[in-house]
Amino acid sequence: MKKKSKKKIPPELLAARIANRELERELLGDGFHSRTHLRHNRKIYTRKQKHKDSSDF
Repeated sequence: MKKKSKKKIPPELLAARIANRELERELLGDGFHSRTHLRHNRKIYTRKQKHKDSSDF
């Protein structure tokens, strides 16, 4: 079997990624920030007990 060779990432691309991350941290602050789902939709179904209406029982 042949060994797969790792493709090296050019230093210019690495520098661009680091700079992009620094700008993002200045804009949004530290910590995790979702990119795809920005806010919770109330209509999404959940089975957790804390979200169920307990007055029905």
